[in-house]
Amino acid sequence: MPQSVARRYELAEFAQIPAVACPCGEARRAFADVADFPLTVHRTEISADAKTHYHKQLTETYYFLECGPDAKMQLDEELLPVRPGMAIVIRPGCRHRAVGKMTVLVICWPKFDPADEWFD
Repeated sequence: MPQSVARRYELAEFAQIPAVACPCGEARRAFADVADFPLTVHRTEISADAKTHYHKQLTETYYFLECGPDAKMQLDEELLPVRPGMAIVIRPGCRHRAVGKMTVLVICWPKFDPADEWFD
């Protein structure tokens, strides 16, 4: 009789994850409930009116999946044009917001904590 083998992978189907409001628009956050995985992965639909915010503990990596030709990221006082295929690492303390509509994959380490969203 074969022994039971623990599954060595996790699967996320973003279309089945409920969207939650965030300062940028709506996020679908995967792997938050996986105890032995140290981060979360978010598919975020960013609206044109994203709010400037920062994190004291979290590092976020934004990978741009889709965005308009005028899309930008404000990182502290700098405004950078972005396009699909680019990625930006945003360290703790960096005030940031998206300018324009876009879809991004956000890798958040450690796991996302809504208590670590700060506004000036």
